[in-house]
Amino acid sequence: MLPINVNNETSRLRSVILGTAESNGPTPSIHEAYDPKSLEHILSGTYPLEKDMLEEIAALKVVFQRYGVTVHRPQLIENYNQIFSRDIGFVIGDTFIKANILPDREREQEAIQYIIDQINPARVLTPPVEVHIEGGDVILWDTHIFIGTYKGSDYKDYITARTNMHGVNFIKALFPDKIVKEFDLVKSKIEARDNALHLDCCFQPVGKNKGVIYKSGFREEADYMYLVNLFGMENLFHIDREEMYNMTSNFFSIDTDVVVIEKGFVRLKQWLLDNGFTVEEVPYAEISKQEGLLRCSTLPLQRD
Repeated sequence: MLPINVNNETSRLRSVILGTAESNGPTPSIHEAYDPKSLEHILSGTYPLEKDMLEEIAALKVVFQRYGVTVHRPQLIENYNQIFSRDIGFVIGDTFIKANILPDREREQEAIQYIIDQINPARVLTPPVEVHIEGGDVILWDTHIFIGTYKGSDYKDYITARTNMHGVNFIKALFPDKIVKEFDLVKSKIEARDNALHLDCCFQPVGKNKGVIYKSGFREEADYMYLVNLFGMENLFHIDREEMYNMTSNFFSIDTDVVVIEKGFVRLKQWLLDNGFTVEEVPYAEISKQEGLLRCSTLPLQRD
């Protein structure tokens, strides 16, 4: 059996599913874009090239190997985007939950089924069909489970709204011993700078008591204040609109004191160094053009 155990975002990583950019397929058409940032780059002719994204993911894999992390990869699907493994499933405690994802992306889940088959089947759950939930919206913080959602009455009109209140309530019922807190996120179909696609696009914990946050990613100030009160203002690194657009809060922790970031995040790097973190830098700017970064392309299976 493949051991799984994840209770937070920062404990020592032991195994992970890392997405792949191999055989990523042609640049999507305008109508195939899932998010406004991809659309922006499709329209401007700057959509990322497969060779560049292959180099970026390879750089991340090298970092994982240096820290002795077991890296699992999806089975290859020809001409298909398989970069963002975070969307298709997630682990809470010793339970693997399959995400109910956009129908166009179901093949991505099939490509990691061989890994899921190695997990105790009693610990693998598929939510009911009305439950929409993706891994980027689920952030674990020991006693807390933070979940990004969209509470607007026009939820069904937003392809950028990925987790509904059925998803929140499903997790609440599944983990009654946890404090499950949902956050109503700002969504936009047309402006990537005003679209928090997932919770990890505007907030992520780091270390033992710190976090990186974008205040304007929350529709309600009370949701933002919940995190301020929980972590303390002095422990939160605030990013601006452009930094949110560049996915600055979408880093990835290998340990409580080791963080992987995109090499262009100069301000974040300095804050992390000032707070005693070891910072591993990788190029990931091309992948970020699809409104996803380091956390989005990783699915942790086991942390200490």
